[in-house]
Amino acid sequence: MLRLSNIQLPVNHSDNDLRNTIVESLSIQAEDLLSVAIFKRSYDARKKSHILLIYSVDIELAPEFEEKLLKKFAAENNQNLKQTPDMHYRYPVIAAETFPEKTQQRPVVIGFGPCGMLAALLLAQMGFKPIVLERGKEVRQRTQDTWGLWRKGKLDSESNVQFGEGGAGTFSDGKLYSQVKDPRYLGRKVITEFIKAGAPQEILYVNKPHIGTFKLVTMVEKIREEIIALGGEIRFSQKVTKLHREQGQLSGLTLESGEVIHTRHAVLAIGHSARDSFQMLLEQGVYMEAKPFSIGFRIEHPQALIDQARFGAQAGNKILGAADYKLVHHCKNGRSVYSFCMCPGGTVVAAASEEGGVVTNGMSQYSRNERNANSAIVVGIDPARDYPEHVLAGVDLQRKLEKFAFELGGKNYFAPAQLVGDFLKNKVSTQLASVEPSYQPGITLTNLSNTLPAFAIEAIREALPVFDKQIKGFAMEDAVLTAVETRTSSPICIKRDADFQSLNTKGLYPAGEGAGYAGGILSAGIDGIKVVEALALDILGKH
Repeated sequence: MLRLSNIQLPVNHSDNDLRNTIVESLSIQAEDLLSVAIFKRSYDARKKSHILLIYSVDIELAPEFEEKLLKKFAAENNQNLKQTPDMHYRYPVIAAETFPEKTQQRPVVIGFGPCGMLAALLLAQMGFKPIVLERGKEVRQRTQDTWGLWRKGKLDSESNVQFGEGGAGTFSDGKLYSQVKDPRYLGRKVITEFIKAGAPQEILYVNKPHIGTFKLVTMVEKIREEIIALGGEIRFSQKVTKLHREQGQLSGLTLESGEVIHTRHAVLAIGHSARDSFQMLLEQGVYMEAKPFSIGFRIEHPQALIDQARFGAQAGNKILGAADYKLVHHCKNGRSVYSFCMCPGGTVVAAASEEGGVVTNGMSQYSRNERNANSAIVVGIDPARDYPEHVLAGVDLQRKLEKFAFELGGKNYFAPAQLVGDFLKNKVSTQLASVEPSYQPGITLTNLSNTLPAFAIEAIREALPVFDKQIKGFAMEDAVLTAVETRTSSPICIKRDADFQSLNTKGLYPAGEGAGYAGGILSAGIDGIKVVEALALDILGKH
């Protein structure tokens, strides 16, 4: 099979145009093209008057044609035709078949977000029958608890946007793309498992796939069912409060209930907001370091404005969908401001996990058909420069900003907000205009000038007019800023060695966003796979 890349077609091409273009570009007869499968579809919208779809396809021809065409393209130094790589996932071991006597040593997965979920799924598929410990609740109950905050201002600190089955990714845009290098196509394994669990088939080939919250909820349940069917055990409302070690080797875990689980292998996939767990691990001597993250606001515009700015006359085209954007500006004060977790046609959501704090995040459904586009506009910060006091000083800074936002919003989980025009003029907002904010339980109009450190406010004020030159209307006076966005990534990194184990606790495998090794659903899932491959080999003495 061959992979043909860089096939360019107009947005409104017919169903037959793709096949015809392949035939023409290869100079073959239509009957010689035995099959076509889309590997990737993206778009080039640099010229709004002439937006193109860009395809890479895997094609099947008669063997003699494939060899001939490969030689022809190679001779012309044309890189658009190559042999299709092997993208099948292969398990490093199958415990139940090869080493049945060792499958009684059950590994534990701590956390059931995207990283923990993929880790547990692969362990189950390899025959290791994992025990999953999730501090939050199962996804349906968790959804009800989350709505309790959004609709009634009632926070459950153990069941919310951050904690519970599916992790923080369940209440997000469900983006499934990443900047991580993936030569083994582990991301394809993640996406394939999601499709098996009910995700749309198109996520396998569209350039920026997403799923949305409603679809994620049912997918999470199906993945849970498969893990259980394969002998795994999933336990909710189970918080780990202590590690047991013997001469630097993990030997067990104590739960909040007092129960002790004996194990020599545990995946630590606790997410970026498990602050009490970070503290527990630090007190127990697990080595970790402070790491950079970002802080800022959520910004909302009419989705139609973003569509028009990005797609022009093609705004609203079904195949293009709701437009997104990616922006960055390097400021005079040495800071960088950038857009993060952009949610087309979505909503700004309350994402607090601790009493007395306000945190914002973004969420979309698969349809992305809500009236507003929203994104974080954040400023990068660094421990050496901004919070050098101790390892968890980044957590202290997050809490300080979240508490101030809570107080400024009215101490009822309303979020402080300001119109962009007023923010740029350093003027209190007193009434909304054409953009209706989506944050629930509600917003309190105010001046956001003191909600972030002065350098961050200065940087964002400089960046917004610059972004307006890239997306006309971005700095529109009526756009709404909502504070604060503090959970962009983990403020700590739990360091691990080349075998993915903690530097000073053998058998403990820090993984995913919380440990500082991922940023988003796909990269977290990929990291979960890498970690459990190493864990499985260690259990079976194959390292």
